[in-house]
Amino acid sequence: MPEARNGTTTIHYDTKGEIENPSILLIMGYTEPMTSFKDGFCQLLVDAGYHVIRFDNRDVGLTSKTQGDPPDLQAIITAVMTGQTPPQVPYTLEDMAADAFVVLDAVGVSSAHIVGVSMGGNIAQIMTITNPKRVKSMTSIMSTTGAPGVGIATPEVGANLRSPLGIETKEEAVECSLHNYRLFAGPLFDEEAHKSLAASNYERNWNPLVTVFQLAAMMTGPDRTYDLQSIEAPTLVIHGAKDTLVQVDGGKATAAAIKGSRLVIFDEMGHEMPEILWCDITTEILNHVQASESV
Repeated sequence: MPEARNGTTTIHYDTKGEIENPSILLIMGYTEPMTSFKDGFCQLLVDAGYHVIRFDNRDVGLTSKTQGDPPDLQAIITAVMTGQTPPQVPYTLEDMAADAFVVLDAVGVSSAHIVGVSMGGNIAQIMTITNPKRVKSMTSIMSTTGAPGVGIATPEVGANLRSPLGIETKEEAVECSLHNYRLFAGPLFDEEAHKSLAASNYERNWNPLVTVFQLAAMMTGPDRTYDLQSIEAPTLVIHGAKDTLVQVDGGKATAAAIKGSRLVIFDEMGHEMPEILWCDITTEILNHVQASESV
């Protein structure tokens, strides 16, 4: 079982393809383990001649879990809404970006094409801002800039999301995930496929507290709009027009902030990457990384 260490955090990762090939690092989003980048999706990149790396973020999957009490989300919300300094959180998005670099170190890759989804897009942006020499290209998928009021959930979604806190059984966890994805996944959502994925992810290492720890990291993150303007790495921004969790203005704002970036909007995509669009999404990513390698 390959692992990397960042201080006291042990990060589980895996790789696919030949390490001699250019590397693509995949970073998954809020509460989702690396296996939400399904094997079939990864294989499309491998078949195109790339070395694919994916890993479990903190508090999900087989990566270590944060010890101690979870942060006080209400105190964080109050501080953010009133313009006060929020309380200290166990870890930040910058810490999660450092985890990703540690994974690259463990694999022996000095630089890679970075692809981040949702919260993973936030992490990819921070990696590109803070250590651009290690980023060959960046792809930010259904993410946003961190600016207040940009790329936020619709009122209906925000009011009806269910928390997994207090859930104990696999059946309850799967139903909770299905309920939430029905709200924001869009018209291409495959419930049966997601039901299987949610059950598999539960069995890998269920940790409902991830919702609190990772949300605290996102809520206390800064507005990256200004810093995004410094990015020189070739950048692709992908978003779904039917995304009701991180609305499409988040993707548009990201693309607008990064000079020379390219924005691709899939009309029928919500806040997930449905299998029916895998070929289209990976084609966009592959065209992007191949173009960046020829620069």
